[in-house]
Amino acid sequence: MISVQNVSKRYFLYKSPAGRVRSLLPFQEPRPESEFWALKNVSFRVEKGEVFAIMGPNGCGKSTLLQIISGILEPTSGRVLRSGRVAALLELGAGFNPEFTGRENVYLNGEIMGLSRAEIERAFPKIENFAEIGKFIERPVKEYSSGMYVRLAFSTAIHVDPEILIVDEALAVGDAVFAARCVRKFEELRERKMTVLLVSHDLGLVKRLADRAVFMLNGEVRIQGSPKDAVNRYVGFVLEREGTRNPEEAVANALSSSFRHGDGASRVIDVKILNGAGQECYAFQRGEAMRIRIRALFYQTVQSPVIGILIRNRLGMDVFGTNSRIEQTDFGEVLAGQELEAEFALDCLLTRQEYTLTVAAQYWNGLSQDWLDDTVSFRVVDAKDVAGVLHLETQVTYHIQPRAAIEEGKALPHA
Repeated sequence: MISVQNVSKRYFLYKSPAGRVRSLLPFQEPRPESEFWALKNVSFRVEKGEVFAIMGPNGCGKSTLLQIISGILEPTSGRVLRSGRVAALLELGAGFNPEFTGRENVYLNGEIMGLSRAEIERAFPKIENFAEIGKFIERPVKEYSSGMYVRLAFSTAIHVDPEILIVDEALAVGDAVFAARCVRKFEELRERKMTVLLVSHDLGLVKRLADRAVFMLNGEVRIQGSPKDAVNRYVGFVLEREGTRNPEEAVANALSSSFRHGDGASRVIDVKILNGAGQECYAFQRGEAMRIRIRALFYQTVQSPVIGILIRNRLGMDVFGTNSRIEQTDFGEVLAGQELEAEFALDCLLTRQEYTLTVAAQYWNGLSQDWLDDTVSFRVVDAKDVAGVLHLETQVTYHIQPRAAIEEGKALPHA
């Protein structure tokens, strides 16, 4: 369990090294030129066995927060309560002595975590197998590539049986094979009820692994809730910031609604899902025709606006998305005060589960006028229970080749 209670962190800023040195002198009143609050009254609670994700742009305070939770930094105010052994993978190089071999660093980290030498020896084969760095395990880690370094560090962290695992964006340097292995390991840790605190810019990974998430901005928690809500808020902020010259205006616009963002040149006023007969419908059989109808009212004249759709599954993963520009449909000039109705016709080839529909009105260059996340839900029913998100029409043919021994009436040889 982790409880973060009104944590703030302040740094003093100096114009020159001399000013910093003077502030350290005894009987000298510190006189910093300015101060910077990396964190401002951050509070949340992570329950035992929960995977909790922290998201936000660079500089929002994520790494500082993890260092405070890990006990590396002291907060200026507030406190953090932890219950259980903590293993932290915060940044490449943290916790390893570059002059020691990989094996020596594994033993060193295990002893720091409070494990006996016998416990480390029992865990070492699993650590070595998961890291897959071969003979380099006996070489100084200063000779490692960044990928080898993080593989060994991550493998060590997860195999010393921590009760709380804290992982920063360090996994981003791994290759695709290692990343897939880590995802499987995270899912295994979640099944084992290990508490995981994860910082990642991989929004798909957050939606797949996390039970809850927070979106941080300027040292503050702006939203705390489901991964879907936090990811939608983060995406909205990014799109708004890219579409405006004023960052403060972008923040205000993006945070005015949990699920809606855009510059307001147009506004989606109605979304309906219809069946092949044109009737409003929110449950479909596999293969059934679907029509998605979107109406948008324009407050400004826009040249060649774009209407788009995005289908997500119940975990928040993107399943399929397209828009009128991709489908080579140009609406031409739409005048202020006019209403545009666009309809997408497609066959339902989805598997049996729940889905949501996200819709957007955009400019030709992709910037948003009005974006509504997960505005409509629907489900797909099917007698077959196939894996994945697509149920493609499949036929199976087969042929069994007779053995010559059978054709000649001879007995089969023993296996």
